[in-house]
Amino acid sequence: VRRKRKQMKLSRAALAEKSTVPAPTIKKFETTGQISLRQFILLWQCVDELERLAALCKPQPAKPRSIDEVLGL
Repeated sequence: VRRKRKQMKLSRAALAEKSTVPAPTIKKFETTGQISLRQFILLWQCVDELERLAALCKPQPAKPRSIDEVLGL
């Protein structure tokens, strides 16, 4: 989020106003990585597309459990 914020030339105060997440919370997140999921999503939607976040959360295809499944037997 920090990298995106800086690329967009947004100050913490500007991002706080845009996202409704308080600037001290943004600072804490950027320094410690601690934030609520709700606040993270509010920040993310201001600096990137929510579809990209959703793509990161997609379930992965099931992995084969046996050599027979790998070979398609």
